[in-house]
Amino acid sequence: MDLIATLQFLNLNQVPQDWVDAVWDLEFMERKPLDHIIEDEVCASGEKSFRSLIHCLLEHAADQQQPAGRDGPSQLQGVWVILGENRVSVKSLVAVLSSFILAAKTKGANVQQRVCGLYAASVYLLLLGIPGSIANKVFHEVLLDTCLDLTFHCWPQDSGRKRKKDGLKSSQADSKRSKPQRRDAPEMEMEEEEEEDELHFSGLELTKIRDAIAVLVQSLLRLLQTFSLKDRPQSASNCTQVFSKLLYLEPVLRELTFAVPRDLCELQSVPEMAFHGLKLLCSPRHGEQKESLRRVFHRLLYVILMMSKGHSGKPSLLVPNQAVLTTRDLAVHFVCHLVDELKELALPFLQILLQHICFQMVEKSEYRNHGAQAVGMLTSQMAGMDYAGFIKWLFIFSGHSKMVHRLFSVDVVMVLLTQPERSLEECQDPELARFLPHKFLIQDLLFARRMDESPTVQGHALSCLAQCLELPSLNVTRAVHTLFSATGTQTVLEEELTTGSSSSQKTYQTLPFRTVELSSADGSSCDAKENLALLLRRVRDSKTNVRKAAVQALVGLLKHGVIPTTRENLETLAERSRDPAVSVKKKALQCLGELLTAKPGCVEVQKAWLLCVIPAVVDSENSVQDKALEVLDQVLLSQVKPYSERCHLDHSERLTWDLLDLLCNECRNLSRYFNRAFTIWSKQNKFTPIFISNLISHTETEHAAGAWLLLSKVVSSVSTVQHGKILEAWDSMVRSHDVDVTNCCHILSVVGDIAAHLNEDTRGRIAADLMSWLKTFSLSLEVISAAMQTLYQVGCSEDFKHTQAFLNQHCGELVSICETYLASIILSANGTQNLNEDLMIKHLHTLGVASLHCPAKVGKRTVLLVESVLTSHSEKLAARQEELPASLPLSQFRENSLPTRIKAHGVITLGKLCLQHEELVQKYLPVFARELEVGTEVAVRNNIVVIMCDLCVRYTNIVDHYIPNISACLRDDEAVIREQTLIMLTNLLQEEFVKWKGSFFFRFMVALVDPVPAIASLCEYCLLHRLLKKNPEMFSQHFIECIFHFNSYNKHTLYNKFPQSEREKVLFSLKGAQHREKRFRIYRFLLEHFTDAQRFNTANKISQTILACFADEELPLDADGAEILSETFNVLSLKELKLQAFSAPAGGAGSEEPEDENVAAMTKAVLQVVQKKVVSQVQKKAFIENTVPLIISLKNLLEQKQSPVLKDLMGYLKVTMQDYRNEVKEFFAGDEQLAAEVEFALKMAEKEREVQEQMENCSVTPGAQTPTAKSSDPRSPAKRVLLPFNFATPQPTRPISALSRLGLTDRRAGPSRQEEQSQSKSLTLGRTAIVKGGVSDRAFSTPKGSNPSLTFNEGLSAIFSDQGTSPSEESSILHVRPNEQTAPGPRRWNVQSPLQQRKASSRV
Repeated sequence: MDLIATLQFLNLNQVPQDWVDAVWDLEFMERKPLDHIIEDEVCASGEKSFRSLIHCLLEHAADQQQPAGRDGPSQLQGVWVILGENRVSVKSLVAVLSSFILAAKTKGANVQQRVCGLYAASVYLLLLGIPGSIANKVFHEVLLDTCLDLTFHCWPQDSGRKRKKDGLKSSQADSKRSKPQRRDAPEMEMEEEEEEDELHFSGLELTKIRDAIAVLVQSLLRLLQTFSLKDRPQSASNCTQVFSKLLYLEPVLRELTFAVPRDLCELQSVPEMAFHGLKLLCSPRHGEQKESLRRVFHRLLYVILMMSKGHSGKPSLLVPNQAVLTTRDLAVHFVCHLVDELKELALPFLQILLQHICFQMVEKSEYRNHGAQAVGMLTSQMAGMDYAGFIKWLFIFSGHSKMVHRLFSVDVVMVLLTQPERSLEECQDPELARFLPHKFLIQDLLFARRMDESPTVQGHALSCLAQCLELPSLNVTRAVHTLFSATGTQTVLEEELTTGSSSSQKTYQTLPFRTVELSSADGSSCDAKENLALLLRRVRDSKTNVRKAAVQALVGLLKHGVIPTTRENLETLAERSRDPAVSVKKKALQCLGELLTAKPGCVEVQKAWLLCVIPAVVDSENSVQDKALEVLDQVLLSQVKPYSERCHLDHSERLTWDLLDLLCNECRNLSRYFNRAFTIWSKQNKFTPIFISNLISHTETEHAAGAWLLLSKVVSSVSTVQHGKILEAWDSMVRSHDVDVTNCCHILSVVGDIAAHLNEDTRGRIAADLMSWLKTFSLSLEVISAAMQTLYQVGCSEDFKHTQAFLNQHCGELVSICETYLASIILSANGTQNLNEDLMIKHLHTLGVASLHCPAKVGKRTVLLVESVLTSHSEKLAARQEELPASLPLSQFRENSLPTRIKAHGVITLGKLCLQHEELVQKYLPVFARELEVGTEVAVRNNIVVIMCDLCVRYTNIVDHYIPNISACLRDDEAVIREQTLIMLTNLLQEEFVKWKGSFFFRFMVALVDPVPAIASLCEYCLLHRLLKKNPEMFSQHFIECIFHFNSYNKHTLYNKFPQSEREKVLFSLKGAQHREKRFRIYRFLLEHFTDAQRFNTANKISQTILACFADEELPLDADGAEILSETFNVLSLKELKLQAFSAPAGGAGSEEPEDENVAAMTKAVLQVVQKKVVSQVQKKAFIENTVPLIISLKNLLEQKQSPVLKDLMGYLKVTMQDYRNEVKEFFAGDEQLAAEVEFALKMAEKEREVQEQMENCSVTPGAQTPTAKSSDPRSPAKRVLLPFNFATPQPTRPISALSRLGLTDRRAGPSRQEEQSQSKSLTLGRTAIVKGGVSDRAFSTPKGSNPSLTFNEGLSAIFSDQGTSPSEESSILHVRPNEQTAPGPRRWNVQSPLQQRKASSRV
């Protein structure tokens, strides 16, 4: 093909020489427009002409490379000779090509301009690759770099996004409601885009641009095959960047082998060409291979990290879509390919790459997971020695100061554990060989993070520990077993860590691509018992994610038999099903389900599962309820299948019947929660006739108890039931003499539920059976109650009168029988001799239950007989017509000889009689109230509390007058009565049957200081979780009156004026120094649950209602008044009364939030700062205007009376003025003497603190190891913030002195404060260039020895600029040192004063 002919379309002979010279003078930095006529003619010929030119140049290049790469003189000048002979100016040709190249680079370039520019760049690169190009002055570095960057200027960065061309037509409302579309382009750009001049390309146009880019990349590859970049490192770096970005241009549709192609045309996709280009750059032709590998690996680092990185600036994260993930995988495989080909040459840079992947990882879990997978694949290419070296580095890295580094080390460990374990023979160095086993990864890297200072790392480590047990490796499982079963290891006491960094990590540092060297500190491990104890403490940790992970780890250990399934361990696990955090509840439900699946035959696990899942049915969170119902359905209902003698039960069925058996026996107390589940399921029509039939088939098997339990819950929800087997079971039970109580109750319930579907004859037969059964009085109390309920259901009909007649007939007969029996015992002279106690109780119980169904059949004689059980057994009692004196208690009558059990049941029966007769309530309530005061029998008084609270529900107005009598039982001598009273009153308060009237609230508060901790804890639960939610102002409304009430002070005109008997006053009084701790425990509890508004208002109200009364002498300052005033000042001094806006740390420094929540955390921190300022001003104004005048008046008054309360007043001022120590004179401008006294008190308090610190410091021996307050684990360093630094050579770090670090962690154990401050100072550099040998003489204050290393204050090395040179041979190593490592002391500075020098010279 004729070269000159293919060049005709460029019209080079028509291009003015002046224009060519101007273009070259501009150094191709900006475009000088070409004559529009020439440009239009070139564009008119289009891409076809450019393609012909490129094809012609390729032919000439192939001709010149024919003789095995030897360049003869005639062949080297082929193209250039042709151009010279035809007087074609190379300078003009390059200028015209640059015009099209620069035109394509402009922002508004159209498709034609872009395509022509790309082809022009291809032509230039082909010319550059022809031998002799440099001699003919074709090469220009700026133009070469422009050609390299042209691919990104021409390819539209938003081509992957769908845009609406008629966006202006859409309504403004629609644009507001529409969600922003997620960008499919790799880079998440943070800058605002200018959309005014954006061009939109069709699919065909994009294809043209893509094809032109492919031609350009092929031309670049041909250039790299012949043109050396050895002396042009900047161009080599640009090529590396271009190839790394081209990896994202389009998807790869085939599997890549990265083998060298025979022809470049075999490379089908642009990413495939880019990988080939990166491989070419690693060849010796383009410079030292080590530097080339470093450059290529450095660019691939950000591909693996899924980041975008330019020549300068910080990297930004890419959206992890499928294209980015595929490119990342290809990059990892490409690195493995290079390492496999180059072997020892590439291994050092593989180490560096792995270190930087770890060191530059971000906190987002998705990026961490993919990064850890990449580390796992890359380490598989390493030999034993190199692998052990990396694990050693990872071990040190796992104790780094940044939380994300420690978090990522755990991810890497989990990936490495999935790989085959390395053999010790692979490593010749015995010191490194210990890093090869999986046991080291688990025990020294993973489990070491159990005591990390970050809750996020703690939780992640515990979750991964549980996952380790699921791995197939026996060595991994054995290593975990060793942690919890081995003995004799060194013990380390744990210190709970609550502090952490809340700094945001939205920017990502750019590290120099050098070896990251970390300094380590020795650590210790806990023994098995303490490991388990620590894990159990983590289950109760204050952080939600830690508790959640610890639950998972604990279940994993239990599931695999690492620790025994003891009751204590299972109870700890079951407690989390009642956790305040919903996520922990769900995790506990899930984990217990997994444990039950793993150990279905363990009874303790079955009990724990029932205790966890069934109560969750009534959880306040709907999602937890749904989860519990779903689990119960899967385990209990779905496994009920028809019974068959030929088929054996599988594991799931056997588990179902075992659980039901437990519910019938040991776990019967869960029936109330279980009923709630069936109520919900019945509304969902979950129970089908088939399910009922399946249950009935099991009623005559060994699983009969569980079958009857389910039938008793579900029969009422089904309209059609097979009655035959149920009635057969009923007949069999009636005839039987040995009946199981639980089973009998369930059968009775089923019979009652199906009674409505039976005919009259069958119902009559069942009623007769029930009556004959009840008349024997041989049944237990539970069966009697169930039988009476069934009798009621059998007699129910649509006609109420007919139903009541049935009940009067049958229940009235039972009442008559019981009355006759009681009369025979009570009215007989020898009735109590040889008394059958159980039979008496059964008659009383039957009488009470039957009387509820037939109140008309209960006569006065019956009531008096029951009453006589509690009082006298005189034969005159039956004939007594007058009422008993209402004021006398039961015990005031003549004592009878009946046992306490009978009396207790008699009280219950009498209460049931009262439920149906209001006149009996009015008669016996005074008797019950009096019995509570003077009665001596615990069971009787306990039952009276239950009766009176039940009566309050039905007869609220009548019983309301006796609430003080009931609440007085909160101070009863018997703990069981106090607990029962607390529960019953809480129920009444919840349902609002009683109100907080009179002294009721203060009596409830006294239960907070009950001598039995369980009762005090129950009271706290009732107040916070049951009552405070209904009335949030409850605590603040009663707080001030608490001060008067608990001190028995009634001289105030408003407070503590409700009526109380002397007995009640003494009973609930907490007056005196001996009860001071109890009073303040109550005060603190109330104040802890105040809002800031309530605290502010309460403090002001105390000043106005208490301090003002004493200042105005409305209240006498006698002994009682002095006690109240002293107590008031002490209450005002409590830290719980301080506003939380002041006491809470800004930004939540006590916890470490995940990165996704950092924005919210920062916003909250800013709001807290603003809120603190505003509240501070409001509080300051209120204090000056309202409180300060009262304080001044009270001080003068107390000084006049020489009252000891003056000391409490000064103590209150000392506490209050801590926040305003610089404004004391402003606050107390009206009393200069008081201001001076307060300032003096504050100074004395500061001195006392300093003396206390010095005393504590003196107790520490100089050589002893100082325990830190933050961490006992040397691998858990304190948090430090990394400053940004540049891509350059780092220097080794100068370690921070041990004394300065000690001053940061525990200021109480170290030298003086001045010494600490002087040694903790460090220089911070931005961009510092230090040239080796640049300073010949050291300054007089410079320490002797080598020049000092100027370091960042966070312990990382100083960073030198690109122009600076390396000061030492170790400049290729980036040193990072943990906070804990003990460093050598500071060097002495060569500082001498002139006076000392003069004295020294005079001596000489």
